[in-house]
Amino acid sequence: MPQLDATDKALLELLQNDSKQTNKALSLSLGLSVTAVYERIRKLEKSGVIKGYVALLDKKQVNRNFVAFCHIKLVQHSQDYVVRFEKQVANLEEVLECYHISGDYDYILKVLVADMQEFRTFMVNKLTKIDHIGSTHSMFMINEVKHSTKIPVP
Repeated sequence: MPQLDATDKALLELLQNDSKQTNKALSLSLGLSVTAVYERIRKLEKSGVIKGYVALLDKKQVNRNFVAFCHIKLVQHSQDYVVRFEKQVANLEEVLECYHISGDYDYILKVLVADMQEFRTFMVNKLTKIDHIGSTHSMFMINEVKHSTKIPVP
């Protein structure tokens, strides 16, 4: 893990707020030369601290604002079942996030679709066709209180 100094942390904060800022704007905010900012960004990208850049979309504007959380329990916990499940679920475009968790269930998925009908279609035609799923339990978002992609860098 690379050592981050205060300037790296400030740069990461600025980029997480708006990654489309020019190096010149970043250099003015940080009190560095444009070249120094460029080199720091390049170093952070090369070391894997910065994994990529994305455009964040408004779910409503693209008709994908029905959010479901699905708990999944596998029938067995063998390495083969786990690896196959994870590979299959990773290919489902409706699944935004998948976490292997502790507790009563093995996984939790964050699923994004247009509406309840599309969720039902996803469950029937895609999710429940994955091998080795023992049971599922779904919950639906009523209201999004907080959504952030920003990671605090202490």
